[in-house]
Parts: sequence; C-alpha cells; structure tokens
Amino acid sequence: MSDAKAPELPAFQRYQLAFTAHLRDPRAHPRPRKVEARRMALYRELLYNSVESALLACFPVLRRILGQRKWGRLVRSFLAQHRSHTTYFRQIPDEFIQFLQHEWTPAADYPPFMLELAHYEWMELVLSVSTREADLSGLDSRADLLERCPVLNPVMALLNYAYPVHRLGPKFKPIEAPAQTTHLLMLRDLADRMRFIVLNPVSARLLSLLETGELSGRAALLKLAEEIHHPDPEIMLRFGLDMLQNLHAEQAILGTR
Repeated sequence: MSDAKAPELPAFQRYQLAFTAHLRDPRAHPRPRKVEARRMALYRELLYNSVESALLACFPVLRRILGQRKWGRLVRSFLAQHRSHTTYFRQIPDEFIQFLQHEWTPAADYPPFMLELAHYEWMELVLSVSTREADLSGLDSRADLLERCPVLNPVMALLNYAYPVHRLGPKFKPIEAPAQTTHLLMLRDLADRMRFIVLNPVSARLLSLLETGELSGRAALLKLAEEIHHPDPEIMLRFGLDMLQNLHAEQAILGTR
C-alpha cells in the first residue's frame, strides 16, 4: 500500500464543504471566515424552513404531537446527520423515514409510537403519488367473488402496527402498546381519494392470501378456515363472503378474473 497522502482539496472546495457543514450543523461547525454573520443566518433559516415545509406536508400529526421544541430538534438532527440521495423536495419525506429507521436514536422524551406514526403518515404520501394504475381491462366488477379470483387494488398497502396509529393525536398519546396489533388497509380509490380501513386479524389475513392473485375467494376462505381451525368451513364461507363484498365496496377489491 502506498504511503502517499491524498492530494489536498482546492481552496474553493474546502470553502464549500465548510459552508454546507455549517448550514447543516452550526453548533458543531463554525461559520466560515469572511461570511457575514447576518447573511449566514439567513442561509441557515432558508435551508431549515425549506426542509421543514416539505416534512410538515407529510407529517402533520407527528408535528402536533411532538410540539415545536422536540420537532425542531428532530429536524435539525435530520439536517446534521443524514446524507440524502436525492435533490427532489418531494422525496425529502422518504429520506426522513430512512433517517428515523436507520440512523436516529430517539431520546427518552420522544413517544414510543413515533416511528410507527411517521411510517403511517409517510405511506399516505407514497400511495397518493404512486404512478401505478388499476388495469380494468378484462375485469368483471360484478362477478362471483367466491368462485372467481378477486383482483386487488394495485395502489394499496396492508399495514400492521403495534400502536393504533390512526387514532394518535395530541390528546391520545399512549405510553405502552396495546395487547392487540392494529391492522389497517390504506388505498387510493379510482377517484384518486385516499381511504383508510381498520381491519381485524381475519380480514387482514384474507387480504394477504388474495395478494397473489391466484386464489378464488372460496379457496382463500377455505385456506383461512384451515389456518384458524374453524370448526365449520361453510359458516366461514358465508361470513367471508360478507368480508369480500365489503372490501369490494371499499375498492380494495376491484373485481374478479
């Protein structure tokens, strides 16, 4: 291995790095010399406000729960620690989620449900801007949901959380997760409206079985009955048909093939 030192960066690049390091984390990196303090403060404010506005649009509930001080500390930690892989403001929430999940160590005064709430709010953005479209060609919207294969909405997500994220707010901030998992279905309907459906464990499992697109409604329900050791599969079929019809009415199921 060569002992030769790496060449020193040109002066203008050293200046750029010092400038941006100060913008990201002014407490850890001093203001570059020959830059007026008032002007530098303006640059810091512009950067912070731009990033925060992109985050506020995606995480309004999280911001209300945290309050200004904790929220501001979190945004500044994001600026200081995370290295984004995009220059697009629309993708700043994506980078923020990566930061929360893989880089940030929450302090004790942050709520335990914070990561799940952030993910839930972020998923709404992901689905609302998704470029996926439902292929309705050859789809029968009135066919038998039991005997044919239900086709699911392609712009949806089956979500499972330890906390009831859909109920969280400034007046409801549980410090411990309930015993039962929260199952949610989030989707964008054919009119581009977002829908949020609370599921029970049985309906959540039914949807997961249908995701392959290979099972008829009857086959999925019989498999489900076997999994939960239901004593009477015929009762399960009658009960399950109601579930399928409700999912169809909510546009989670768009039809059959």
